Order: sequence, then structure tokens, then C-alpha cells
Amino acid sequence: MGSLAATIGSFCPQPLPNPSNRAGVASIPCDDRFLRRTFMSRVRKSVTFEHRQRIHCSSAVRSLRAEEKMEVFDANKAALLVKELRGHFNSGKTKSYEWRVAQLKAISKMVDEREKEILEALQIDLSKPETEAFVSEILLIKSSCQFAVEGLKQWMKPEKVKTSILTFPSSAEIVSEPLGVVLIISTWNYPFLLSLDPVIGAIAAGNAVVLKPSEIAPASSKLLADLLPQYLDKTVIRVVEGAIPETTTLLEQKWDKILYTGNGRVGRIVMAAAAKHLTPVLLELGGKNPAVVDPNVDLQVAVRRILAGKWACNNGQACIGVDHIITTKDFAPKLIDALRVQLGRSFGEDPMKSKDISRIINLNHFTRLKRLLDEEGISSKIVLGGQTDEKQLKIAPTLLLDVPDDSLLMTEEIFGPLLPIVTVDAVEDSFDLILSKPKPLAAYLFTKDEKLKKKFVDTISAGAVTINDTVLHVTVSELPFGGVGESGMGAYHGKFSFDAFSHKKAVFYRGFFADATLRYPPYSPRNLSILKALTVLTSIGFGRSK
Repeated sequence: MGSLAATIGSFCPQPLPNPSNRAGVASIPCDDRFLRRTFMSRVRKSVTFEHRQRIHCSSAVRSLRAEEKMEVFDANKAALLVKELRGHFNSGKTKSYEWRVAQLKAISKMVDEREKEILEALQIDLSKPETEAFVSEILLIKSSCQFAVEGLKQWMKPEKVKTSILTFPSSAEIVSEPLGVVLIISTWNYPFLLSLDPVIGAIAAGNAVVLKPSEIAPASSKLLADLLPQYLDKTVIRVVEGAIPETTTLLEQKWDKILYTGNGRVGRIVMAAAAKHLTPVLLELGGKNPAVVDPNVDLQVAVRRILAGKWACNNGQACIGVDHIITTKDFAPKLIDALRVQLGRSFGEDPMKSKDISRIINLNHFTRLKRLLDEEGISSKIVLGGQTDEKQLKIAPTLLLDVPDDSLLMTEEIFGPLLPIVTVDAVEDSFDLILSKPKPLAAYLFTKDEKLKKKFVDTISAGAVTINDTVLHVTVSELPFGGVGESGMGAYHGKFSFDAFSHKKAVFYRGFFADATLRYPPYSPRNLSILKALTVLTSIGFGRSK
């Protein structure tokens, strides 16, 4: 396990710069109420209230780490977990329509009944505004459950396909069967949605599931670990908490599919680990998502929708969020002025004091974003914002104009509140700029020009393309959500989730009558002539039947 753990450790962003901090317990400020509450709940029965008030945060951290040390999730435990789940899966309990629907309804019930706790965890981990948290996590999870429940019976039905005259009489169908035991490695920026949405798909397809939530959002991770066993069938649906050692141990097991949400560097590690067992993977990664703004546009509507797809999306910490804007040199000043006005309306004169914007997840990511701003030659490009507060883990919405193309801001996925604006001579020049970069997870265009819309859709390869809005495509259950190239492989959402966790099994039926001898030796010129004639008839569609 050591070499793989070391590899993941070299690529994975840690909660704090201290490399010994792998459990993530100190990824939020030491006096945070989550850490106190977690620790206090464990000692409440044996310690008086007065005594609890005197317990220091460092003691809480030591206690939590000691407890985690006693409960090491090693290779033996991981292997036993997979063996148990595979045994329950092989019993057939997850395959029935009734079991699947019951679990899906239980997830919806859990979100309904524990909404307050979920919102509180999101506030603790990210200071996520309640409205934003409700829409982007609670509402989308419930919608996903409802869509799966309503469609599941039809999804599970075998799909009849045509057969040929060469196989007459016969019939055939495609049967969707569950893959088996699947691993879902989630991420921290939407810790409930990006954990439960894949779980919904895996359950709908009839699989046993292990969910590994992100330790970087510890309050959310702990709540998921506490709630899922209370509402779901824990014999086949488990949660494993932890950090790099636990993830490494899980990746060394044989799974029937792995879904990973995160960055491309760790995605490569996941894929390499899966290859050892020939395990298929679904990688939801990210990228530098461009938003092209044509001067021929409703500017006020456009800037509101850009704001919604940047700072109202977890303060830019979203894989589908706007990474940078491309517009014309002449139009850039008008766009910047409009963004400045709209940002003031949304977050006030001092956005650092706004309660309607999330904070940066932890010090490590704050430091990473600060490094982007502090790169030589970048400070002079700031046209709005740029304020930072390390103690509060806050960075103001920041606009930058024409930063160098080889700067970190233009070569790394930003994943934060910094928004570079790149100018070109003509809006069509933006296409070449986008095509010169790795394929993004999403690409956005704002224009009234119908020809430009069509050219953008035809030319730009991305996980998704949205015209005259941002991020809303993920709310459409009938659309797949996934990347291409560097931004990922595979897709889920709605029926696509069911398909992602299903094997499409080909089934062919024949009886024992009308057994033509043409296919059997000894062969003859006459039989060959008949076969050729039948082939011609088949090629023109004759004799094909369902």
C-alpha cells in the first residue's frame, strides 16, 4: 500500500500544509463548532458541562486522532468489507424493483427529515448560504430520487431488438443487469449532491455500494457516515470515512466499477489502480470552462447569469463553474462595468462581509489561490477585487483583464473566485483559443446571433455546451453529465446513471424447430449460393423481425 499512498499523497491537496494531517480534522479553524461538537458528543456522558467548557481544541484533535488510530481501516478490513458486500449482492437482494425503489425513497426521506443538519454541515464546511445549499444540494438530490423512482420500472425492462432472417426463427433482447459491488469516491465542493447522486444511480441499477466521502469537508463526511446506515440497507450500502490511507486501501480492492469525482492528477492514479483489476472507471474531473460573451447580447441578463455560474456556485469552487471569460477588446470595458455593478448589488460594497457567498474550503486551497494572485505581473491586471483574509478563508470576487496566457491563472483550473477576462479582436477568435486548450467540462456562449450559436455547438468539444446561461444544464435529468478528454470519461445523471452502473447483456433466444442445415458441414456450392442470396435479402432489410 505504501507506494500507492505516497503517490496519491504527492498529488492530492491536503487540508493543511502540514503533511502529517491526513485525517482532515484540522481542515477548518481550530475553534470551529463542528470540531467541538464532534468531540463533545463523544464525551458528553462522562464530562460535566463546566468541564467541557475548559477542554481545549488541541485536546479534541488529539482525542479524535487517537480514536481514528484505534480504528485503522487496513487492507484486511477492506477485503472483508468487499467480500461481505459481494456475498449479499450475490444473494440477489439488490436486484428486485421493490428493493431499489425502497432505497431511493429512503434517500429522499433522509434528505427531507435531516435537511437542517445537512444545511448546517454545509455551513460548517464551506459557509455555504442556505438558499444556495438548498438549491444545489437538497433540491437536486430530491429531484434525482424522484426521477429515478418514476423511471425505474421502464429502465429495468429488457429492450427488444430485431433479429435477421439468417437466424429465423429467433428473438433477442438487451437486459440491464447490475455490475456488482461499486466504489464511489466523492469530493468536497458539493459533498452531499456529488456523493448521493452517483449512489442513487448505483442503487437504481441494483448494485452494492461503498461511498468514500471527502475528508476535506469533515462535517459533511461525518453526517453522511451517520445518516446512511440509519436510512439505507447497510448490508449492501456502506460509507468509509478517511483520507489518503483509506482511499488507497479501497483502491487496492477489486471493484466492479469505480466512480471518482476530483482532479485529473488523482484521476490518473485511480485509473491506474483500477487497471490492475480491469475495473471500469467513470471519471468526473474538471477543466478551464470558458464563457464567451458576444457584444450582441443582453448584457444585464448575461452578467447575472455569469455571476450565478461563478460566485453563486460555491464562490467559484465548482467543476462546471465559469473559469474565465473571452470577449472582444472593444466590449470588455462595458462587460467589466456591468459585472462591477452586479457584484455590488449581489454582495454589497464589501463582499468580504457578505453572508451570501461561500468561503474557501481550507487553508491549503486559500494558499493555492493566493499563489495565483501573487504571481509576478498579475497584481497589475486586477480591475476589481483582490482582497484576501486568511483568518476567515475569504477571497473577494476578483476580475482580472488580459493576464498572460502562460500564467498560472490561465494554465491551471482556478476553482475559486478569481475570474480572468481574455480579449480577442473578433468573437470568432475565441474558438481557436478554446480549441488550443484541453477540452473543458463545460463551455458557455452568450449571444443573440443564431449562426454563432450553431458554429459554437458544432466547433467546440466539451462535456457540455450551454447557450446564454451557465451551469443549469446539470439540472436537466435527461441530459448526461460528464467530461471528455482531460475533463473526464463516462457520464451519469438520470437514466445515464442507471446505464453507467449497468451491464447491457445481450440475450438471444431460439427454439429447436426449423433447424436449417446450411450452416453445418459438409459444405456445398449449393448451400453457399443460398447463404449469399439470404445475405442480399438481409442487406435490403428483408426478413428482420423483433
